[in-house]
Amino acid sequence: MPYICTLIMEQLTRINLPRVDSTNNFCRDMLSFGDNIGGMTLVVAEAQTAGRGQQENKWESEIGKNLTFSLLCHPGFVKASEQFILSQCMALALWKSLSALVEGVSIKWPNDIYIGDNKVSGTLIECDLRGKEIENCIIGVGVNVNQTKFVSDAPNPVSLKQITGTNYDRDTLLDSIIAEFQTYYEKIKAGEYETVRKEYMLHLYRKEGMHRYADVRGNFMAEIHDIEPTGHLVLRFENGNTCRYEFKEVRFINDNDNDNQ
Repeated sequence: MPYICTLIMEQLTRINLPRVDSTNNFCRDMLSFGDNIGGMTLVVAEAQTAGRGQQENKWESEIGKNLTFSLLCHPGFVKASEQFILSQCMALALWKSLSALVEGVSIKWPNDIYIGDNKVSGTLIECDLRGKEIENCIIGVGVNVNQTKFVSDAPNPVSLKQITGTNYDRDTLLDSIIAEFQTYYEKIKAGEYETVRKEYMLHLYRKEGMHRYADVRGNFMAEIHDIEPTGHLVLRFENGNTCRYEFKEVRFINDNDNDNQ
């Protein structure tokens, strides 16, 4: 498939694709064929035919309306046991860039971005490990920018345009997101993990108070107690007991009884 390769800034290469099955898959193929040029590689697609979310969920995106991209990096300085810090870096980059455009932005654990109670962005991260460290990390992101109608069965999508009525320049937003990610990336490279974690906790969806959740045992009320360095969510129940959850082991339940996946 033809593509255009443009050097944006030092150590960041951008690849523009008119159409691809998945930008994450494209990055994976680059690694398989030894085409990776080092540093960070940003792969941006106008259209994805098989965009993916967590656990093979599909990501709906109207052609030419939104951002669908993957960022390939090589954070060998991050321990495998602490790879969630990369998810936090991208979540914060998205939060910061979107918060400059609209109010009410928050990070829904583990890495979705919400405006109010609706999802404006999702992220899928895939890491290759080398011993106890990370060799490669592919961070796939979808951001609903100018799309105004969603036809999939996703429970609560929203776009920036739906909120504000404004058309946004996607490249300007993308440049902001990548610049912010690089800033947080440099922070963790310098060992400032706790700084990043604290900021992540500060912007969490439902970061305060009791809210409704559901696990295999049913619905319950709980509050967010902690997010562990491993990425596990720790909830505290009304009786004071706590429980830790991996991704997809617990659901956020909204006020009108729909599941927020």
